[in-house]
Amino acid sequence: MSKAKAELYFVTDSTGFTQDDFLEVVQQACDGGVTLVQLREKDKTGLEYFRLAEEVKCITDKYGIPLIIDDRVDIALAVDADGVHVGQSDIPVYVARQLLGESKIIGATAKTVEQAILAESEGADYLGVGAIFPTTTKVVTHITEVSTLNAIVEATSIPAYAIGGLNATNMHVLYESKASGMAVVSAIMKSSDPRATARKLRQLVEANFKVCKS
Repeated sequence: MSKAKAELYFVTDSTGFTQDDFLEVVQQACDGGVTLVQLREKDKTGLEYFRLAEEVKCITDKYGIPLIIDDRVDIALAVDADGVHVGQSDIPVYVARQLLGESKIIGATAKTVEQAILAESEGADYLGVGAIFPTTTKVVTHITEVSTLNAIVEATSIPAYAIGGLNATNMHVLYESKASGMAVVSAIMKSSDPRATARKLRQLVEANFKVCKS
């Protein structure tokens, strides 16, 4: 993964959707230009998560977009996803790396410089930093200042993506952050036109983010 090109990272939330409607949003988001997809499911059983991951992977494979599985290394392995994202309460990055091997992508949540440095030292390929703004997802969030995001970018050499309540109307706070891109959930999941929203967000990210490292 490179910091040379800003990216739009799409994190899913199937709450309130039928499976068909959820997959349609994923399809439209991929068609609109998201560059990474993370399947995040906090409430599904292992079997439900696995079956949904299979369906989502069919879509991401069609578009050549990496699929990241949130939390569950077993699901990532079962569907041969491109990688996994682990939070501070999940298994350590180094254990995920041991289980998945060197070829897979491992992302880690980091809210402090210390957490970011540790994650990189243990083998993380990228960092998710936030929440920049309050969110409406089920994930418990704590606000992370843009200044902390900047400090994390300066202290590490792997991509850092801002996440948390971001959309087209507030993402301007990141334009001078030198993050590698941003991750969105509700901005696309709750859009009446996910394809158009993804397209607009991708254009704004590419036009305005000042990525500093490669």
